Amino acid sequence: MLDIVIEARNAAISESMKVKRILPFRLRRMIGPFIFMDHAGPVTNVPPQPSTLDVLPHPHIGLSTVSYLFGGQVTHRDSLGVEQIIRPGEVNWMTAGRGIAHSERLEDPAALAGGTLEMIQTWVALPEKDEEAAPSFANYKPEQLPVFTDTGVWMRLIAGTAYGLSNGVQTASPLFYLHVVLEPGARFGLPQEHAERGFYIAKGSVEIGGITYNAGQMLVFTKGVDPLIKAQEHTTLMLLGGEPLGERFIWWNFVSSRKERIEQAKEDWKQGRIILPPNDDHEFIPLPDDKSRPAGSAPRPEPLS
Repeated sequence: MLDIVIEARNAAISESMKVKRILPFRLRRMIGPFIFMDHAGPVTNVPPQPSTLDVLPHPHIGLSTVSYLFGGQVTHRDSLGVEQIIRPGEVNWMTAGRGIAHSERLEDPAALAGGTLEMIQTWVALPEKDEEAAPSFANYKPEQLPVFTDTGVWMRLIAGTAYGLSNGVQTASPLFYLHVVLEPGARFGLPQEHAERGFYIAKGSVEIGGITYNAGQMLVFTKGVDPLIKAQEHTTLMLLGGEPLGERFIWWNFVSSRKERIEQAKEDWKQGRIILPPNDDHEFIPLPDDKSRPAGSAPRPEPLS
């Protein structure tokens, strides 16, 4: 049966960048190892100062960030010295482990033209044994991500295993993550080999059991239920799930199986023990409860809890 329908909520990740936030949700914190999901764009109203869309350097622990673009481009910089432009169809997979800081900047004016900038970012919690691993970063090109097509169906495997597909994206636990495009009338089903499964409707609408679901909704299903998904129009879905990891605590950009570890991460960021990206270290986002905001830094939404 359908476990829950999650409605995306509005949130802000920089001074001018608004997003639809799907996970975490108070009644459903995780789907498999996925603990966070934001849908940014398409950006149709570019502010007079486009730099206010940038996400300034900020920290993470205990998770991997997974960035995937539908359009535009974003420049990633992190504490490891990595500088990587991500383009549509690529995957940026950054594992924070014991601690990393990164920024996401929109430095190409052409990437903002015509309302093309659109991105999905998820966070994947790490197994307890990997929460304090060394941070790492990898970029995967479209040709490394298998694509499958059928009548009215196109899909790209972003990570994990599903429908007999696999790729070389390095994950720390069993999961699946796919970008799926359905033509009107196309029928589709969820992969059956994973314990927790759901999908987010990024564009369009689908019908399941005579009920229509629309863009901005995430549907989560119990194990063993195999819904028949019928596209009502040209539709884009993001499918995700996998094996649960157990309880995780999340506060701001920190994820851990231990509350005290999050308290340590707060202090580490305040004291500068999580270093800034060496090629983007002139500004940063302070801890949300730190009232002293450096000049030029962006406001930050309240902690998630």
